[in-house]
Amino acid sequence: MLSSLRLTADESVSVDDPTLYRSILGALQYATVTRLEISFSVNRVCQYMHKPQIHHWKAVKRIPRYLVGTSTHGLLLNPSPNYSITAYSDSNWATDLDDRKSTTGYCIFVGRNLVSWSSKKQKVVSRSSTDAEYRSIAAALTNITWIQSLMTELRISSSTPIIHSDNLSVVHIVVNPVLHSLSKHFELDLHFVCDRVQHK
Repeated sequence: MLSSLRLTADESVSVDDPTLYRSILGALQYATVTRLEISFSVNRVCQYMHKPQIHHWKAVKRIPRYLVGTSTHGLLLNPSPNYSITAYSDSNWATDLDDRKSTTGYCIFVGRNLVSWSSKKQKVVSRSSTDAEYRSIAAALTNITWIQSLMTELRISSSTPIIHSDNLSVVHIVVNPVLHSLSKHFELDLHFVCDRVQHK
């Protein structure tokens, strides 16, 4: 998907066959199991299944073309000498032009292998980029907690997980867990993240 593309639900020309649009998206959702790099694009075009329009259809057609051109790509799992957990978390703040909700994205590696990923629209409107980033980190931490639990059951030891985030405000709030008045609207995620950081 082009990074400059802004999809909206404006009242332009509807597609002739919405059933074809929906069936192709169903197949593309299945393809995201092994081709995670299309997760964001598929997520975006799925938001317009109720009334697809021509500019949505053009965006959908780019995805199979990309898959055909990269058919030798895929998800590779290799043996790894260590089982360290590393996560990368990000969100795009209020970029949906229809409802101004943010999109959360994260990927989690165990050793060198990618084992979990997500690209999902947030359920609420974030009032700041810090809020959107915190929701993304909280989603990743929830998944990391589950992976750690699974590894404990399998008697596999791992080092302290590391989460990478590109938002300095989030890092400052985690380091100094004093509840700021500007962060009260995402207090639950704040306490969850700070608690997990304190327990390594």
